[in-house]
Amino acid sequence: MPTQTDMMTMNSSDQAPEQARAGHEAEQDGSVRAERDGSPESPEGRVLDAMQHQVAVFARRAEQTRLGGIGQARNSMDRAAYLLLNRLDQVGPMGVKALASGMGIDSSTVTRQVAPLVEAGLVTRTTHPEDGRAVVLKLSAHGTARLGQVRSSRRELMAVLTEEWSEEDRETFCRLLTRFNSAMQSIHPSTDTPEVPAS
Repeated sequence: MPTQTDMMTMNSSDQAPEQARAGHEAEQDGSVRAERDGSPESPEGRVLDAMQHQVAVFARRAEQTRLGGIGQARNSMDRAAYLLLNRLDQVGPMGVKALASGMGIDSSTVTRQVAPLVEAGLVTRTTHPEDGRAVVLKLSAHGTARLGQVRSSRRELMAVLTEEWSEEDRETFCRLLTRFNSAMQSIHPSTDTPEVPAS
């Protein structure tokens, strides 16, 4: 018949595997949580850390070099002007509010940035075709020509930067960068609503 000491030893022996199993399960559960919550020790966390670092490096280098293209048109147009002209070229004539909403910035910023473009003859102000009281911004012939020059210069720069990439790599990078920019826009959306022409 087992003594009390034997019973205690048996109970202890029985509990040891259970405790070890429980500890192992808790450790596994913690690892799974770490992988899911994006902590620095998890694979996801390491990727996110590397990603934020590369984005910071890209932002700094883009600002340093201005990514302004190659040749005579290099850095001949600032980023704000290029984006405004490009938007007007892609979408067509529009009012300040619609332009601001589409670009994710406020109307006062667009008004300030458009002024020198109008003065330089790159953009013209015309009356709205459906509402004579409203004013729309339109890319001028001179603006179209200048935009073409700058766009060509920047296209050449992209070709140089990715000359060792495959076409698939370029398409993948463009698709993911577009998706990344869209995600950034969703976090800081424009406060303006799209402009609706008066009936």
